[in-house]
Amino acid sequence: MIRVWAAMTGVFLVALYFGVLSTGSQPSPTIAMLATAIGGFEIFFFGQDQWLKRRGKHG
Repeated sequence: MIRVWAAMTGVFLVALYFGVLSTGSQPSPTIAMLATAIGGFEIFFFGQDQWLKRRGKHG
């Protein structure tokens, strides 16, 4: 369930970043760093799940 919340948070941050850009304002670099960190988290765990499934181990 935590991965679902992380994904939703990442999507929200990306939408917020581009929403601020569309208004012509300068977005905070913190928003970009948080979205990147959450994206990296999700990509890492997706790759780990695929690797574990391929090896036949689930744990």
